[in-house]
Amino acid sequence: MSLAFHWFLPTNGDSRHVVGGGHGSTPGAAGSDRPPSIAYLGQVARSAEQLGFEAVLTPTGAWCEDAWLTTAMLTQVTERLKYLVAFRPGQVSPTLSAQMAATYQRQSGGRLLLNVVTGGESAEQRAYGDFLDKNARYARAGEFLDISRRLWAGETVDHHGPHLRVERAKLNRLPDPVPAVYFGGSSAAAGEVAARHADVYLTWGEPPAQVAEKIAWIRRLAAAHGRAPRFGIRLHVIARDTSAQAWAEADRLLAGMDPYRIRETQRALARSESEGQRRMLELHGGSAERLEIHPGLWAGIGLIRGGAGTAMVGSHREVAALVEEYHALGIEEFILSGMPHLEEAYWFGEGVLPLLAERKLWQRP
Repeated sequence: MSLAFHWFLPTNGDSRHVVGGGHGSTPGAAGSDRPPSIAYLGQVARSAEQLGFEAVLTPTGAWCEDAWLTTAMLTQVTERLKYLVAFRPGQVSPTLSAQMAATYQRQSGGRLLLNVVTGGESAEQRAYGDFLDKNARYARAGEFLDISRRLWAGETVDHHGPHLRVERAKLNRLPDPVPAVYFGGSSAAAGEVAARHADVYLTWGEPPAQVAEKIAWIRRLAAAHGRAPRFGIRLHVIARDTSAQAWAEADRLLAGMDPYRIRETQRALARSESEGQRRMLELHGGSAERLEIHPGLWAGIGLIRGGAGTAMVGSHREVAALVEEYHALGIEEFILSGMPHLEEAYWFGEGVLPLLAERKLWQRP
């Protein structure tokens, strides 16, 4: 089976420096270097499509543009590219969300994928009117996905749960195809929801040994429900013609990080309720020393950015080899990004993807 490669849409702005944001951290000024206009995001999306990426992920939260609206606009400037839309259950009713997904599939020609994000920060959730705690948000997400899947299957749904309630809910027109559900999370509550509902379980870019443990954990939980999800990983990438060039770029990004900004970001991220964010912080401990945590895996991005904080760094062949290493563990989908997203898409798409195609690991969509 061919590996799937997806890119990232910087709907919080782009730059030649690391753009922060997410999990309670401050986005910073770099995102204004290239504002997230439809014109610029369209450039990124069209380039990803031309290079052979299957889809692009959009983030969700107060720090970026709305994913549904932005990607719906971008379907009009692309032809094949799919959109992995991140959204949070609870902000919109499950019936309306299921209807939105069905409409999106019809109007886009079946180009919607869904990244379900429960919301890792209670303070931000409260700003949207959501006052549940973290475990309750995961429980609600499970109810939400159960209702949505039943609606997409054409059922008339009655559901009276602890967090959600619908009566005689039904879609007049079903999505074709039903959008695949991507779901991540490192806590016990997240694992249970992923085991029951995820088509693709996503992990942030931890070292291979830790990723192997996560895959085994989710496989075990999913098997208890008679399910076998696919696995994906979210990483940044710095690929160049030579290893020296790639590491020089990593050094340039690190040199552009203000020490005060690093301290403030780490202080904010330390308050995060996300287990995945805690694991990201442990990789570097807030220090700019010893950031290569596995051969070719660099934790520098996470010094000033919440969420995915590691990057594959090296020559095209070295990055391809690290992709193969993750694939050997069971990873089938890679969601990648780089700074800036437009130029870095070409470095990976023209440098690494052809090598993976030669090795019969990737086939252009």
